[in-house]
Amino acid sequence: MPQSLARLYIHLVFSTKHRERRITDTVRHSLHAYIATMLKNLGCVPIFINSVEDHIHLLFELARTVSVSQVVEDVKKSSSKWIKIQGPEFAEFAWQSGYGAFTVSQSNVPSVRDYIAKQQEHHRQKTFQEEYRAFLQRHGITFDERYVWD
Repeated sequence: MPQSLARLYIHLVFSTKHRERRITDTVRHSLHAYIATMLKNLGCVPIFINSVEDHIHLLFELARTVSVSQVVEDVKKSSSKWIKIQGPEFAEFAWQSGYGAFTVSQSNVPSVRDYIAKQQEHHRQKTFQEEYRAFLQRHGITFDERYVWD
């Protein structure tokens, strides 16, 4: 087969370092737009991005020419540099070292998008740690609690 074709949807989740509440309303929309542009530059199609104060969710179509780890590295490195120059309150901003990446079937893209859109509402009842543990369990990912958080 001479042509390479793929359509892979990824739900990517990662938090601020130590889950510090650093993603404020003053920078949230611009951060999402910046990350969407970064995804496009990598050949990935951004579908939806949303965050609360201590973590972010990205739903995107993975380009067939990049790996998930490369997307994560580029997005986290560049957005961290960008946010640090948005004001003195962001000078110490950092992302956690890890991440969670989950595949999404095309038929589930609308429900995952809806879930991501309702983050503020969702986190009135559940912490990031509770949400993340549930994702890992739902996707059958074995983890050691000692190494999940930084």
